[in-house]
Amino acid sequence: MILQMTRPVQAGLRQERKYEVNSNHLANGDTTGFKKDLLSFDSMMKANLSVDLTQGDVISTENKLDMALFDEGFFKVETPAGVRYTRNGNFHLDNQGRIVDSLGHPVLGEAGGPMVVDGTNLYVSEGGDVEVDGEIIGRLSVVTFEDTKKVEKEGSGYFIYKGDPADEIPPQNILVKQGSLERSNVSVVQEMTEMIDIYRMYEASQKMMQTFDEVDGRTINEVGKLM
Repeated sequence: MILQMTRPVQAGLRQERKYEVNSNHLANGDTTGFKKDLLSFDSMMKANLSVDLTQGDVISTENKLDMALFDEGFFKVETPAGVRYTRNGNFHLDNQGRIVDSLGHPVLGEAGGPMVVDGTNLYVSEGGDVEVDGEIIGRLSVVTFEDTKKVEKEGSGYFIYKGDPADEIPPQNILVKQGSLERSNVSVVQEMTEMIDIYRMYEASQKMMQTFDEVDGRTINEVGKLM
């Protein structure tokens, strides 16, 4: 009976974890550059999360400081905690003329430092070259990794690489789209459908646990009467 009771309990816990992930997806359906999680369970029913790095839809904003990446790759950003990676190209200029992200952290160029804009006419090529008033000032640092399974989400749109930083490699095809942003790769309709399925499975697990409780209760009462 204990083993039988364990199964619906485990099933219920799995559905709770799925619900947490699903709810986070729905909450970030409109978050620029957001990547959804892939949830799996090992033989011990431990939950494991990995990042789904598939491309989100790209929309035009006509803002020269908005930049979207097509296919693979990440922008590099210098944060107080160190270098982080992002797909959120919603950039602007700070009071020093540096290209910074939405949190004010400098976007790095291939030379290793921030990209500083001293001029008015800004153009970014598909290869990431940054041109100001007709003069190229540098190239955006866009990188990927041989083993993207070691890429983990850290929050605030940032990713962190859990391997050797020396594993950074340039994407085979760097494609930067100026005046555009990449949307979340979450399908709200699909997530809503999954939410309904999760609820139904959780409800079924609860009913099974309730049934086992009732059986246990009857068994205890009957044994008590016999004694």
